[in-house]
Amino acid sequence: MKGWLTPIKEMGACEDALKWGNQYNTFPEAWAGCERGDWMLWLLGRLSGKQESDSRKKLVLTACQCARLSLPYVKEGELRPLKAIETAEKWARGEDNVTITDVGYAAYAAYAAAYAAASAAASAAAYASRKETFSQCADIVREYYEVPDMKRGGA
Repeated sequence: MKGWLTPIKEMGACEDALKWGNQYNTFPEAWAGCERGDWMLWLLGRLSGKQESDSRKKLVLTACQCARLSLPYVKEGELRPLKAIETAEKWARGEDNVTITDVGYAAYAAYAAAYAAASAAASAAAYASRKETFSQCADIVREYYEVPDMKRGGA
């Protein structure tokens, strides 16, 4: 295993990510080549610091942009996922006195909506678009973040 992967492994990265990363000599090369936005968000979550920190709020805004990629798959008239995204964005921007508890309630409601629609998400079209969505998410993450500092709190 390449040395740059050691801290990522110690953070608990999945075996698939570690295996994939081993093809790159450096972390900046891997960051530039990654097409798994979910992996990138996971790593940034490990590095982003305390819950109320500016770096955590930046991460939330980035994740919200990625979450918006899923909205075309939400059943027409189902507004809970959009409401959850908008609530999280408001919290991250410090708007409307939104608390982290409000974000949690909105996320729970969105999860309930997603769970109810799970059979639709399992369709062949949704599965085929998954790879493209991960790649789009990776591009969004790179818009918000240069290569992150691998020290905790350095995202």
